[in-house]
Amino acid sequence: MTGTSARRRAVRGRRPIALMLPAVCALAFLLIPLIGLLVRAPWRTLPERLFSAEVGQALRLSLISATLATCICLVLGIPLAWLLARAQLPGRGLIRALVTVPLVLPPVVGGVALLLVLGRRGLVGRYIYDWFGYSLPFTTAGVVVAEAFVAMPFLVISVEGALRAADTRFEEAAATLGASAWYTFRRVTLPSVLPGVVAGTVLCWARALGEFGATITFAGNFPGKTTTMPLAVYLALETDPDAAIVLSIVLLVVSVGVLISLRERWIRGAV
Repeated sequence: MTGTSARRRAVRGRRPIALMLPAVCALAFLLIPLIGLLVRAPWRTLPERLFSAEVGQALRLSLISATLATCICLVLGIPLAWLLARAQLPGRGLIRALVTVPLVLPPVVGGVALLLVLGRRGLVGRYIYDWFGYSLPFTTAGVVVAEAFVAMPFLVISVEGALRAADTRFEEAAATLGASAWYTFRRVTLPSVLPGVVAGTVLCWARALGEFGATITFAGNFPGKTTTMPLAVYLALETDPDAAIVLSIVLLVVSVGVLISLRERWIRGAV
């Protein structure tokens, strides 16, 4: 056993130059822009800029809208993930592909699609406006809808994967003891996949917080109303680059915090 362990360590310790060189280049390619952001940051005026009214307004709106969007994704996405993982549906593969389309769809295209459906003259939006006198685009609610549309697939994929990996024997035992399907889902299924739900929720929230394309297309860019942090970065880059750097650092810190909260799930390759 000792010899086998030594050989395994020797194999793992080998570092082929043909792999190391491109790996180091890839690492530099990913890290140097972030380092450049930190190097160019206006550290002397950073506290003053962080507590400015513009940054506080954009950050507050971003946190609120991302949290509301995540709540919508939880209410709708968990049942959808269960449907994809457990229900025997015809065309389930096609449904799964359609659910994940926002992952690869350019966000601006998603914003245009939302505008055509939920706009004042859209397929659904016209009835909302006629019946309730309310137009969803270019409002704070529109920001929430745009962020939920883009972020929901992250939650669905994470929860579906957890459901597929979960041991179904406990659910079968609960059903044998007479538990209803809803009770079994609440008390057995959901607790068993809670780590996947938490991971998906954090990813969903982070994606909603960083959403730009669909938001600016569907909700516009109105300070205090629809200007989230990414939109504020875009605006500041044209007039005040230092403010754009400060806003970018805030989003960078949030992104790193998300990775840490996931306990290095993707960094270490843990499942």
